[in-house]
Amino acid sequence: MTENLLLAFGLTLFAGLATGIGSLLAFFTSHTNTKFLSITLGFSAGVMIYVSMVEIFVKAKVALVDALGTVPGNWLTVGGFFGGMLLIAAIDKFIPKQSNPHELRTVEDMSSKGNGGSNGNGNSGSLALADKKPDLLKMGTFTALAIGIHNFPEGIATFTSALQDPKLGIAIAVAIAIHNIPEGIAVSVPVYFATGDKKKAFRLSFLSGLSEPVGALAAYLFLMPFLNEVMFGVIFASVAGIMVFISLDELLPAAKRYDEAHLSIYGLIGGMAVMAISLLLFI
Repeated sequence: MTENLLLAFGLTLFAGLATGIGSLLAFFTSHTNTKFLSITLGFSAGVMIYVSMVEIFVKAKVALVDALGTVPGNWLTVGGFFGGMLLIAAIDKFIPKQSNPHELRTVEDMSSKGNGGSNGNGNSGSLALADKKPDLLKMGTFTALAIGIHNFPEGIATFTSALQDPKLGIAIAVAIAIHNIPEGIAVSVPVYFATGDKKKAFRLSFLSGLSEPVGALAAYLFLMPFLNEVMFGVIFASVAGIMVFISLDELLPAAKRYDEAHLSIYGLIGGMAVMAISLLLFI
């Protein structure tokens, strides 16, 4: 049990701090590899959708049917699944569009906004950028806050999955880490333009990911004491709903925006195939 706890916390920390990787990419590369991002985001969605519907939802259903009987168990499983979707949808609903972490930024924004559309001598661009600095800082700060709020239930999902089944936890942590990388870019770009301070932009991006281990800690402190078959089933059904919603609402649209020639769909199918094979190998 202690080993599982440490693994669950470690995986959640790894997934959350992937926002820092996005920040570093923004600072140390001059080109966004859109093909790579499209494939990996699609891959992440494939992993999440497959594992949610084939493994997590089924485990929740078995637990609830065993505890409550066939009819109430099935109804509560479905209710938990859509309840998880409603939770993450409500969180998204209250995030202002301009601060939404899924409004994509790219590494190229670093140079294009830095030039600011100069009229030949560079002054107009600099003035325009100076005028926008407070707004950019506000956008970056709110984006970091939005990511923090958004990642909290993801931390619960990763933690509870890893605690119940370490191989599921690893798959989910990797998928969430991939989807956190563009979010790190979304924080870093506006903060850097507003302040010119790479350390501050990285720090804010890095800290925004810490809400995932905080979510894990909350799950440990407030859910673990009450964990029984029914509680486990409801949590797992909710986790499945959360991850399917994230995949359909965030990952696939983001992958399509970076997309070139259906690469995101190839990534999606690849993610499902890898997840299917890994589950078969560990049965």
